[in-house]
Amino acid sequence: MDFILSSTAFDEGGEIPARHTCDGEDVPLPFNWSGMPEGTAELALMVDDPDARGFVHWLVVGIPAEASEIGEAGLPGGAREGRTNFGRTGYGGPCPPSGSHRYTATLYALSAPLDLTADPTADEVRSAATGKILAEARLNGRYARQ
Repeated sequence: MDFILSSTAFDEGGEIPARHTCDGEDVPLPFNWSGMPEGTAELALMVDDPDARGFVHWLVVGIPAEASEIGEAGLPGGAREGRTNFGRTGYGGPCPPSGSHRYTATLYALSAPLDLTADPTADEVRSAATGKILAEARLNGRYARQ
C-alpha cells in the first residue's frame, strides 16, 4: 500500500483556498494520510514554498503513529509545532509577494522519535530525521494573491 497524503481543502496540484492563507483567516490546512509504513514510530509534517527557496510555513513534529489527520481541528496529542521561517511557531499560510507560488506538504514516517527541542527549526528536523525516514508522502498545491 502506498503512503498517501491528501487534504479536504484542495486536490494534488490544486488551488489552496484563501481561507488557509494570509488573505483569509489563515486557518491551518487540514491533512489526512493512509498507507503508513509498518514500523512507523512517529510522523513529522513540513509545509514549504519551493518558489521562495523552501520558505517553511508549517512544521509539526511528534505526531503519534496512530494519528491519521491534522489541521483545522488541532494537533493530535503529543504533537507540537516547530519554528517556521516567519520566526515563530505555528501555522503561517501561503502569502506570496507576487505571482503564483507552489506549496509542498511533506509527511515523514519515521522509524524512531526525533527527540528535538520544544520548538525545532526545519533544519533541525531534517538533520534529526537523517537515517530515520521510512517513507515520505507529498501533496502539492498553489496559491496566487488576488
